[in-house]
Amino acid sequence: MLRRSVRTLLLLAPWLAAVPAAAQTARDLPPPPVARVIPRTDTLHGDVRVDNYFWLRDKQNQEVISYLEAENRYADSAMAGTKALQETLYQEILGRIRQTDLSVPDRIGPYYYYSRTEEGKQYSVLARKRGSLDAREEVILDLNQMAEGKRYFSLGAYSISPDHRLVAFSVDTTGAEHFTIMVKNLETGEILPDRIEDVSFGATWAADNRTLFYTKTDEAQRPDRVFRHTLGTDRATDVLVFHEPDVLFRVGISRTKDNRYMILSTGSYTSSEVRVAPADRPTEFRLVAARERDHIYSVSHQNGRFLIRTNVGGANNFKLMEAPESNPSRASWREVVPHRETVLLDGFDVFRDHLVLFERTNALRQIRVRNIRNGQEHTIEFAEPVYTASPGSNPEYDTSTLRFGFTSLVTPSSVYDYDMNTRQRTLKKQTDVLGGYDPSQYASERTWARAADGTMVPVSLVYKKPLVRDGSRPMLLYAYGSYGSSTDPAFSIANLSLLDRGVVYAIAHIRGGQEMGRSWYDQGKMMNKRNTFTDFIAVAEHLVNERFTSRERLGIRGGSAGGLLMGAVVNMRPDLFKVVIADVPFVDVINTMLDASIPLTAGEWEQWGNPQNEEHYRYMLSYSPYDNVEAKAYPTMLVTTGLNDPRVAYWEPAKWVARLRATKTDSNLLLLRTNMGAGHGGSSGRYDALRETAFRYAFLLHHLGAAR
Repeated sequence: MLRRSVRTLLLLAPWLAAVPAAAQTARDLPPPPVARVIPRTDTLHGDVRVDNYFWLRDKQNQEVISYLEAENRYADSAMAGTKALQETLYQEILGRIRQTDLSVPDRIGPYYYYSRTEEGKQYSVLARKRGSLDAREEVILDLNQMAEGKRYFSLGAYSISPDHRLVAFSVDTTGAEHFTIMVKNLETGEILPDRIEDVSFGATWAADNRTLFYTKTDEAQRPDRVFRHTLGTDRATDVLVFHEPDVLFRVGISRTKDNRYMILSTGSYTSSEVRVAPADRPTEFRLVAARERDHIYSVSHQNGRFLIRTNVGGANNFKLMEAPESNPSRASWREVVPHRETVLLDGFDVFRDHLVLFERTNALRQIRVRNIRNGQEHTIEFAEPVYTASPGSNPEYDTSTLRFGFTSLVTPSSVYDYDMNTRQRTLKKQTDVLGGYDPSQYASERTWARAADGTMVPVSLVYKKPLVRDGSRPMLLYAYGSYGSSTDPAFSIANLSLLDRGVVYAIAHIRGGQEMGRSWYDQGKMMNKRNTFTDFIAVAEHLVNERFTSRERLGIRGGSAGGLLMGAVVNMRPDLFKVVIADVPFVDVINTMLDASIPLTAGEWEQWGNPQNEEHYRYMLSYSPYDNVEAKAYPTMLVTTGLNDPRVAYWEPAKWVARLRATKTDSNLLLLRTNMGAGHGGSSGRYDALRETAFRYAFLLHHLGAAR
């Protein structure tokens, strides 16, 4: 409908006025870098496969580094006209953040533990106070001092000993996720000689305050071994507690909340196996239940019983069982919380007198509390129609206070303490949004899109009011849709810079996550993976048809496995999107999943399939972004990566961009930006990360015609 009332035109004026006469294209710039073609041929299932850019895998080759640097220079040149916008966005976002801030302290024994930030400093300070928040501060770790002189810094483990005298911590200074464990004496400030290099993320204390458990990885960075270290002894004498030879499985170890047991878990995407040992005598582990295909379970401990979340017996959405300490085997399991077809038991937490269940139903999270003394239970109520309620930090076992988080697309992240007996909640902290944020100026809602097979897919939206649905508003549509990871609606300070420029922000809760239960995940993996992509396309079409936006003003974004989503949908429907941001995208599916030496590959044969299986290969080949690039027009695209990324190697996006440059028929801008000193998550410092966000948002706003 072309006619609009005068009132409608006035309401749209801020958004219409922002549309530039012409957006920059690749034709306006010097020629982009061209990757040299070096054909590499192999044969799989009778197919002759030619990969012209396989050589980009060798980052020891100076030609590879030179190519990536040339792409970075090209990206900087292409974005030179947006420098002022980038700076404006950076200052806007930074101006809303309370730079000197304090987390809500956690009471653990005699101490209050917290983190704080200081204006101008990239990293947090981890500290505590004894007995009272008015007491003298004890700095545990100042990450700013630890990061001095380092291009990248990440804290992995952060584990306080049960007697509060020691902290075990681990650091990564490249982004490659190879950590080094160290131990600090909190009474003297001394770093002990116990230094353990090249380990995985975690470190867990036993109850004796001198035994430390950690995990090591194999050549593919799969955590496959659990070691026990005794303080003061030579690292070479550490005891191998458990080794997992199956390449599909990963190991981990933790201590139960009541400090009674060590839990040693090993699992794949389809199977689990758990062993337990007394935390004060952690030398002999008992098996709870032997691994079985398609049986997933986890174990905790409460008041002399083990609690087991399990999908045994067809409980696809999981149920909760209990078993006595004396005999935790399957034969002793008894039902505590039954399986429900419409409610996913996402997790649970234990307290001395209460059991807390974290559930998902109808694409919303809920929290259910059960008093184990009298059997009474209730669900915590939340007023907003689209929100996220999540577990908070609850380290104390003997308490009736539950800490949880609450946020929505219009409500900043909030931390509540909830009395599970009186049902009274106390707001402990809501993230400050400086500059006069007024939530009444914004609205969020949920709409539903019909997928190709008739399935209804939930979509969460937020926008600045008023919204006139005539297709003129720009939009950023985000999704992930893999590994059963749900994308819950949450407040974003950075996104205010989009909303205030008229952009509608939308989340597509597509299959592959668990927003609608475990079956939502099952319908979006392995031989059902294409549902993830067609769901996203259906959501985009729905938002265009319902005139929330138009194809000419629709931007999309996803990262990692969500970057695979971006690559798949632009091959399938490049006409549907104006701008694409693909962060650290997993796009070279066949080549990566053929190489078990690459981190994550072998374990993820149960996620995507194994190309050595011809049926899997044919299905994966049908959507693999790198393998499906065609000579046709593609949207304007920004692709990002990190040189040290161990999860999605830099060469996947680099090869994809090279093939796109050589094949596509349009003159739309295509940029590859590589962080030469970081890994999967980009820059580690908070100000550097904000700069990266400003760069992405400037790219999006400029090419959607919403820059102002």
